[in-house]
Amino acid sequence: MPLVEKLVICGVGLIGGSFALGLKRAQAVGHVVGIGRRREPLERALALGVIDEIATDWAEALRDADLVLLAAPVGQMDTIMAAMAPHLRDGTVVTDAGSTKRDVVAAIRRHFGHCLAQVVPAHPIAGAEKSGVEAAFADLYVKRKVVLTPLAESRGEAVEFVRAAWQACGATVVDMSPQEHDQVFAAVSHLPHLLAFGLVDDLAQRDNAELLFSHAASGFRDFTRIAGSHPEMWRDICVANRVALLAELDAYLDEMARLRAMLVAGDGPALEAVFERARRARNAWAEGLPVQTAE
Repeated sequence: MPLVEKLVICGVGLIGGSFALGLKRAQAVGHVVGIGRRREPLERALALGVIDEIATDWAEALRDADLVLLAAPVGQMDTIMAAMAPHLRDGTVVTDAGSTKRDVVAAIRRHFGHCLAQVVPAHPIAGAEKSGVEAAFADLYVKRKVVLTPLAESRGEAVEFVRAAWQACGATVVDMSPQEHDQVFAAVSHLPHLLAFGLVDDLAQRDNAELLFSHAASGFRDFTRIAGSHPEMWRDICVANRVALLAELDAYLDEMARLRAMLVAGDGPALEAVFERARRARNAWAEGLPVQTAE
């Protein structure tokens, strides 16, 4: 018997599709049902073998379901949960893949108050600049982290069920509170995306944009790779986590002001000291070593 007999995925794109494929590869799922806003992506997912069935409504989708993964953009979560709630019964565990957690938890409490014990919020720390079910692949979560942010009410068995499903996909699972999660990822995920989108948009609107892009090479490509990500998803993430993101942006602007002052003064040694600290920290992180930036 597979770990998950019936899996329902709402939002069968890169994240949801890769979860299904990872479980299928591990022979940990029996039947995968897809549901979403538009029929066309679901038909494509069915043709690719990512899902086994398309559900047209939540009553049909949730019948005898063991696990539901909400993999839609966080801005859609409230509407999705409102539609699900009347049909959600004991025995069906619900998790999500949202990149922000406090807003998702708030929506969970609004709509799933009758079944909080079976809800386990989560966030897979994996992705790519490409989106859609065509980009999904079974190895996406191998050796990647997945953060669980269980509710105080989440039943232990439900938490371990969700943990086991992600582990079956090859992920390393860790736990955080929703508040800590949003603060951490504002710094290391949401801010970098905001900066990459902003830089590309700035250059694209200049009169000499064609000249600039024609000379951009690997450094620009590496820095801006994530600006190819899904705009709707990142709009929702930035708005949902704007309090923590604004704090990180303000700290970054302070750092940019310090660097600007160094440039104005022509202070090469000060610039080199910043670059050296950053180089050491980045290389340590890349090598899996503790990051120590103090002189």
